[in-house]
Amino acid sequence: MEQWYKNYRVSDDKSLLNIETIGAFLGRSYWANQRSIETIEKSIQNSICYGIYQEDKQVGFARVVTDWATVYYLADVFIDEEHRGHGLGKELVGLIVGQYEGIMGLLGTLDAHGLYEQFGFRRNADRFMNKRP
Repeated sequence: MEQWYKNYRVSDDKSLLNIETIGAFLGRSYWANQRSIETIEKSIQNSICYGIYQEDKQVGFARVVTDWATVYYLADVFIDEEHRGHGLGKELVGLIVGQYEGIMGLLGTLDAHGLYEQFGFRRNADRFMNKRP
């Protein structure tokens, strides 16, 4: 899959991903700042990944884990700080949600509820559980 949004390319081609860029951003995030680069690489290998690029520079990323039948988990969504405010997050999430229409979507966030609520996600803290390694 490849499409253009303004002057940005959105693609699910993993060969375009810049592991250093992804690792650096996740290292600054609140949700993945303890992950090793090896863990990040393994998560990318075992997921469907979406990158956003301006020319050859990666400026956004998201990862999906799914069985393609009942559920998908949206993870590690980021837009580089310098490229925020251009609608890239909305474009990326909208594209992903559209590809998994009819399948239950899950995600975790502490600060982006408003973005995901625009695409039908609802807060459900009383139902879901997690176990951290």
